[in-house]
Amino acid sequence: MVTTTRIFNFSAGPATLPLEVLEQVQRDLVALPGVGMSILEISHRSKPFEDVLEGCEADLRTLGAIPDGYRVLFLQGGASLQFSMIPMNILPPGGSADYIVTGAWSQKAVKEAKRVASVRIAATTEADNFTHVPTQSELQLDPAAAYAHYTTNNTIFGTEFHYVPDVGAVPLVADASSDIFSRPIDVGKFALIYAGAQKNLAPAGVTLVIVRDDMLRRTPSTLPTMLQYGVHVENASMYNTPPVFAIYVMRLVLAWLMKRGGLEAIERKNARKADKLYAEIDRTEFYRGHARTDSRSRMNVTFRLPTEELEKKFAKDATAEGLDGLKGHRSVGGMRASIYNAFPEEGVDALVHFMHEFERRNG
Repeated sequence: MVTTTRIFNFSAGPATLPLEVLEQVQRDLVALPGVGMSILEISHRSKPFEDVLEGCEADLRTLGAIPDGYRVLFLQGGASLQFSMIPMNILPPGGSADYIVTGAWSQKAVKEAKRVASVRIAATTEADNFTHVPTQSELQLDPAAAYAHYTTNNTIFGTEFHYVPDVGAVPLVADASSDIFSRPIDVGKFALIYAGAQKNLAPAGVTLVIVRDDMLRRTPSTLPTMLQYGVHVENASMYNTPPVFAIYVMRLVLAWLMKRGGLEAIERKNARKADKLYAEIDRTEFYRGHARTDSRSRMNVTFRLPTEELEKKFAKDATAEGLDGLKGHRSVGGMRASIYNAFPEEGVDALVHFMHEFERRNG
């Protein structure tokens, strides 16, 4: 028999969406109210979708307190395409960019940027297997850099920046894919922020880019049209057919966030969830966190057990209890609990209870 009972999904992404958003999508999937067509069929040039797109941007600006002088884009290709688009657009010939390397995704960003121009590593924690992020004093920054890039949260290793790097007058670029809108953000400190939406904002398919106007003037005219930020700005993210469904769901998720008090409220909830889980990890020596305590992520909690055999049993037994997606990435091993915005607190409570009982039976 196929079950329709929802389990707790600890997957790193695509990740849990708010249940009430899923229910609204389900209710309106065959025909949007007042439209008579599914969002899956609707023209991206239609007035109903234009209202969705404009409303989505307006809600993003309200929730994120995005200042004037910044453009909001809904693109495709994931954060991985941004690894290339950013240096192509804002790294001038002969220039160099600083990259802070704290995990696999920032390593990939460096790899793609090197295809375009010169890259400096301003800091890296690879020697410590990315157990922490560098402190401000550890950053070796070039004041003449075209921009400085960092990854705000590292899904694989379970680390997160709890401060915004001070890079002086150098434009700051952030890959915020896995903690975007999980807490308030001072957009004015950044030249560009980008995020794949499939962890905190929407299903897979749409990439959010927030870019400061002065960055748009750097783009060379020889760049292929689809890779130019300015083209997408001029065409309001509709130079080609945008990911209509994902943007529609993002609009619903943003409304869900605002209904719950905005980013300040969701930060408090996220902190409470993470604190419960880390408290259980720290309670005895049976569980061992991967990330250093000063760099622990609130989105992706990584931990090990005493043996790999116990880790395999933990994952199997947890899945049987309705706690799915806990197996860690091969780079770290062990377990990873991804507890993004929409992940329910009762799921964290269920995992903590399971961890306690698993230790009692196997410790």
